Amino acid sequence: MGTDVQSFAVANLRRRPVLVEVGGFVAGFDPGTTSPYINYATPLPGARPTARDVMELIEAFRVRELKPRLEFAPDAAPEVEPALREAGFGVEATHAYLVCTPERLAVPRGTAAVRVAVPATDEDYRAIDAALSEAFASEFAASEEGAARLRRVQEDGGAVRFVRAPDGGCAGGAICSAPAVGTAELAGVGTRPAFRGRGIAAAVTAALTETMFARGARSVWLEYSGEGSRRVYERVGFEAWGTRLYMSLES
Repeated sequence: MGTDVQSFAVANLRRRPVLVEVGGFVAGFDPGTTSPYINYATPLPGARPTARDVMELIEAFRVRELKPRLEFAPDAAPEVEPALREAGFGVEATHAYLVCTPERLAVPRGTAAVRVAVPATDEDYRAIDAALSEAFASEFAASEEGAARLRRVQEDGGAVRFVRAPDGGCAGGAICSAPAVGTAELAGVGTRPAFRGRGIAAAVTAALTETMFARGARSVWLEYSGEGSRRVYERVGFEAWGTRLYMSLES
């Protein structure tokens, strides 16, 4: 599965508006943002980069005044981490990922009454973007560009789902990329603090996963940030599978 996840990472980055491929790496850039979580690179499965390959990758970021940064499954390209460390890259984080397959998908008890919606208007996308910003303690600022990216995910074969707040806004939501190489990544599962504990995260996770299976995905994978969220995803049918490594080069 590590190779599947890494092959997906490559295919997903190739959807970025600007693509650079050099020395066994694929870098995807979006001119609409400087966010390192949008602009990053990943290696091809089995990549064996040389020092020159790494320097050319760094230059692709430097000419755009962006931080060189990579996300990848290390077991799918074991020679990449040592090459990056040799060039001065450090580890930002190591995240475990979970995988769900169609036969494991379950709708947790207590979430059937949570109504999951599909965004239809610009205001819906703005509300979801703002809610996710709040849910993640403003790690990113809500913006028109963020709302537009959510719409592109929905329109380009991925999916965005959310639960409406009583005031008509968004209580919580999540995003799933369009499937590639048989799998899809579910990300950005977030609930505004005032609405936590109501089954929203489980409901949108189940809805998005079911949507991807209906579109032919053989699996859906996601990362989690803590034991609480892991238990939510396990209730939906996800199970531990491997790790992903985040590395970057400081100025």
